[in-house]
Amino acid sequence: QVQLVESGGGLVQAGGSLRLSCATSGLTFSNRAVAWFRQAPGKEREFVAGINWSGDSTDYANSVKGRFTISRDNAKNALYLQMNSLKPEDTAVYYCAVRSLANVRTTPNEYRYWGQGTQVTVSS
Repeated sequence: QVQLVESGGGLVQAGGSLRLSCATSGLTFSNRAVAWFRQAPGKEREFVAGINWSGDSTDYANSVKGRFTISRDNAKNALYLQMNSLKPEDTAVYYCAVRSLANVRTTPNEYRYWGQGTQVTVSS
């Protein structure tokens, strides 16, 4: 049974930082691309950041470039998102997602497995 469990969300003031984690089990993590998406109320789910199977290629949404850093630990089957200089517009539910293939894509339907999400709220 595949499981993806996010943690690390919470309430933070603008300019603050959070680190999200995603623990995975039940799948072969090390040969798959993984990503973070987010969804704010009334909006579509959007790509935030992705990392390829080996960790040597990353992609970011323009809105988070220079502020967020995605990383992975294949030995621990885990994915991370370091979020700095947070803004109120970063408020959303954040989801980790796993592809069946090795390279990053930015559309949600390219990802097969999803976590339940973790809420991030940034106050102004």
